[in-house]
Amino acid sequence: MKLRALVLAITAGLLAATSFAQAPPPADPGPTLSGYPRNALRPPTPAELKTATYVRDVVYGHHDGMALTYDVFKPKKPNGALVVNMVSAGWHSDWGAPETRQARYQLLIDKGFTVVALYHGSAPRFKVPDAVNDVRLGLRHIKLHAKEYGADPNRIGVWGASAGGHLALVAATMADDGDPAAANPLERSGNRVRAVVAYYPPADLSLLLKGRPKSGAIDFDDSLLPAISPILFVDSKDAPTLILQGDADRTVPLAQAEAMHAAFDKAGVENSLKTFAGADHDFYVKGDPVMTDAYCTEAMNDMAAWFEQHLK
Repeated sequence: MKLRALVLAITAGLLAATSFAQAPPPADPGPTLSGYPRNALRPPTPAELKTATYVRDVVYGHHDGMALTYDVFKPKKPNGALVVNMVSAGWHSDWGAPETRQARYQLLIDKGFTVVALYHGSAPRFKVPDAVNDVRLGLRHIKLHAKEYGADPNRIGVWGASAGGHLALVAATMADDGDPAAANPLERSGNRVRAVVAYYPPADLSLLLKGRPKSGAIDFDDSLLPAISPILFVDSKDAPTLILQGDADRTVPLAQAEAMHAAFDKAGVENSLKTFAGADHDFYVKGDPVMTDAYCTEAMNDMAAWFEQHLK
C-alpha cells in the first residue's frame, strides 16, 4: 500500500509538472493606460497611503460656469520640487479620486516630489484649443500657490502622455511671464516651468490632424491648428525636455518627436529623444505583455531621473 501511494504521488507530480510546462502563456491584455506599468494601475497599499496627503479639488478657473480643478499629492518627506501631470487622453481629462491615482505617482512621491494631477475641460464639449488655454492657466495657479504645497515655484516640472504629452510640450514652449494688463488677475502671473517629460506627444498638429474627420476634441476649424502646435513656438527659453517614443507608433508617428527634437536642437534647448524598439502607442508591443510592461517601467524611471536631474 505504501508503494502504491508513493507511485500515485509521483505520477500526480509528473502530471502537474507536465500540465504547468504546457500551460499557454498569459494572454496579451493590450496596451496599458497612457504608458503606465500595470503595477501602477491599482489602488495604493495602506503603507503607500501613509506617504502622502492630499489637497483635493483646487479650483483654478471656470468654463461656462463649470470648475476647472487639480489635486495635489504632498509627500511626507518633500524635496521641494513639484511635478504636474497633464491628465489627458485624446484631450479628454478623466477625473479620478486621489486614492485611485496615487500608485501612478508613487515613484515620484517616494522620491519626495509633490505631484499635481491637472485636469482640463474635456471633449466632446471642449476642444483642443480649450485644453491648451486651461492647462496654461492651471500652471499659473500652481506656480502662484506652490509654496502652500511645500514646493519651490522655480522647481516645477510637467509630464504627460499622448494628448497629455502634447499639453506638456505646450507647457515647455508656450510659457510666459504673465501679462500685467490682463483682466484675469491669475493671467498676470507667469507659467514657466523648469523641466518637461512628454511621452509620444503630438507636436505639429497642423500636420497630424489636418484633414482628419471632425469629431470630439478635434472638431474645430483647421485654421486654429498652428496656434496649438508646440513645434511652432520653440525658442531658446524653453524648458529642458525629454521625449519618450515607440519607434512603431501608429497613432502619433515617430516623425512628430523627431521634428520636435530637431526644433529644440536648432533653438539650443537642452533636450533628449529616446525611442523604444518595436513599441506602438502607450509603449505597447503586440503579443509581448512582458516587454510592454518593461518599457512602461523604463519610461517611468527615465521620467523620474529627468526631474531629479533638472529640478534639484
